[in-house]
Amino acid sequence: MKKLATLLMLGASLGLAGCASDALKLEPNRTYVVEWIGGRPLIDNSYLTITLDEDGRAFGTAGCNHWFAAYTLKDQQISFGQAGSTRMMCAPALMEQEQAFLEALGKVQRWDVSATNQLQLWPAEGKPLRMWPEDN
Repeated sequence: MKKLATLLMLGASLGLAGCASDALKLEPNRTYVVEWIGGRPLIDNSYLTITLDEDGRAFGTAGCNHWFAAYTLKDQQISFGQAGSTRMMCAPALMEQEQAFLEALGKVQRWDVSATNQLQLWPAEGKPLRMWPEDN
């Protein structure tokens, strides 16, 4: 009985290891939903996204306004040009969060995937933008 339990546990762990090989990647034409800006989680019920197209254009929603910027991606390096956005006004807290997001985006230099399989965009100093792929 102990051998059967050991074999079942080994099989389950091998199955989980197979899942780990399906690593998250930074992919063009995929939308990522931002969860953290540096060390701060998003305001409840706010929604920020990043989509990278194949032509070097990035865009999404910044919580209040739509944003857009050029980007370059090479291996683990990524950088964004000066971001532009629409100019709607929202609640002051949302506007502050949006500004922090756009400023953080302009400082991004590289990307990686965390131990929890979360995509991270890192500035030269400080904490990353953290996000998940949007469910399609």
